[in-house]
Amino acid sequence: MGQEKRISLMIFIDVLIIWVSIFTSYYIRFDGQIPPTSMRQAILYLVLSTVICIFVMGFFKLYNRVWQYASVGEMVAIFKAVTIGVVLSYLAVHALTFHRVPYSILLRNYETMLLLIGGSRFTWRVVRDRLNKPLNLHKKALIIGAGDCGVLIAKEMISTPDAELYPVAFIDDDINKRNQHIFDLPVVGSRYDIVDVVERMDIDEIIIAIPSLNRRGTSDIIELCKQTKAKMKIIPSINSLIDGSVTVKEIRDVEVEDLLGRDPICVDLEGIANYVERKTILVTGAGGSIGSELCRQIAPFHPKQLVLLGHGENSIYLIEMEMRRSFPDLHIETIIADIQDRERINEVFAKYRPEVVFHAAAHKHVPLMERNPAEAVKNNVFGTKNVAEAADCYSCERFVLISSDKAVNPTSIMGTTKRIAEMIIQSLDKTSRTKFVAVRFGNVLGSRGSVIPYFKEQIARGGPVTVTDKEMIRYFMTIPEAVQLVIQAGAFAQGGEIFILDMGEPVRIVHLAEDLIRLSGFVPYEDIHIEFTGIRPGEKLYEELLTDEEGITSTKHDRIFIGKPVTINKVQLELEIKELEKALLGDRVKLTDELKHIVPTFLNVS
Repeated sequence: MGQEKRISLMIFIDVLIIWVSIFTSYYIRFDGQIPPTSMRQAILYLVLSTVICIFVMGFFKLYNRVWQYASVGEMVAIFKAVTIGVVLSYLAVHALTFHRVPYSILLRNYETMLLLIGGSRFTWRVVRDRLNKPLNLHKKALIIGAGDCGVLIAKEMISTPDAELYPVAFIDDDINKRNQHIFDLPVVGSRYDIVDVVERMDIDEIIIAIPSLNRRGTSDIIELCKQTKAKMKIIPSINSLIDGSVTVKEIRDVEVEDLLGRDPICVDLEGIANYVERKTILVTGAGGSIGSELCRQIAPFHPKQLVLLGHGENSIYLIEMEMRRSFPDLHIETIIADIQDRERINEVFAKYRPEVVFHAAAHKHVPLMERNPAEAVKNNVFGTKNVAEAADCYSCERFVLISSDKAVNPTSIMGTTKRIAEMIIQSLDKTSRTKFVAVRFGNVLGSRGSVIPYFKEQIARGGPVTVTDKEMIRYFMTIPEAVQLVIQAGAFAQGGEIFILDMGEPVRIVHLAEDLIRLSGFVPYEDIHIEFTGIRPGEKLYEELLTDEEGITSTKHDRIFIGKPVTINKVQLELEIKELEKALLGDRVKLTDELKHIVPTFLNVS
């Protein structure tokens, strides 16, 4: 129905209500025998009420509201409009006739109009709600949290006819809400009743609608939900609840990151600003997962210039476009260069004179580097050497190397090259004005080449999901978490340190695969099978964060620690690296032997 027709119909109904209300009030007052003088007053009262009340209801916009979403605000508007309309009509009759309308008629008229006009509006909402009751096409949703957020989500889902999900109940730990009803939906228990409720009510999806809950609390609820076959969704942002904009669109699938259960990282904004603000910042590998996130998180600290350097033109183009959209006032320079090209790197440093360097460019895929060891050495060792020596030559203030836990007692070519990169910057730090530091952490969720996208792709194909070994464990961190700590660690740099990030509890890879299968709405080993393929070349069951020589000390940040700097003979290291360069021309055995000579803890298992 068009808007004009709808308004006309509503006015027509209100006119009928006014007439019926006034006529019945007089009829009851005089027991069906209305005297002629009172009849004339009734007709005048009816005409004046029709004009005045319709005008007042229009003033309160009762004809411009969407009544299927009616709530307390609409009830208040109806109350005000009817009250003012009736009072003005009463006064108008008295002013024109000098006879007042009997109080019994006035009160009965007021009550009847309030009831019928309000009832006509809310009847439409009730009808719409009944029509929207779940059909076989709807999936049943259980909402965790009967607070403001959960109520808003339930309200929108109920009032959306074509919604895929329809709420059937709430779960809430507040005992005072137990067995209560909200929008005719029962609060059926606490979080510990989730498994029973899902099975009893045949729930398809669970929506966690407690955005104020910390990550540990959210993780605990997810662990309970994982015991069911229902798919999980979550309202992630408390900001949307604060500004009242929370909608069904805010709902997203529960991700593996939600399972980590770590509270948000607190950063020393002043300390970071002191070494980033109004400085020229160079990020190598800026198109990669870590490099691009470094750019996003550095930009808000108002650097004078942000130089994005990468080898792949497409990835650099994409991060450049994103940064120019998000930070239109930021001075951005994009450089296509290979860090193995020493002359090109020196040109970049000579032209832009970066004051802070974040070196994220690296080959990091373990099995691939086992098959291409020379490329790992050229990029991770000699590429890092080129960038670090340029930073020293052009007097950078800070140089932060992104390293890996695979550099500790390495069993892979990749890990060994990262350890040599650490040794290079530690040796340079002894004689340089530049503060050289490395930041070492484990696997990053969602980064290129990481296990998560690979598992998701296998699940999308229907499985099987391949896991190397049942006992394999890894430390995991989200990309934003890792980068925040990297930037924070840069503020602590005194020179020569290897900063180690607290990665939380290690995760068994097979459990990660099972969680991903459940989060995708399937049952592990039933809908999607898991196959064990055996450890690949260069891999080990457990990763470490410290070598035997490195002790550990704390920093001002509870998630960042310092490995004790190891004494490195710069002259000897330079001679060994020259021998490594010669070994690049030989066979794999010679190259591996030279790597082991530089890093004696390298255990070549391939």
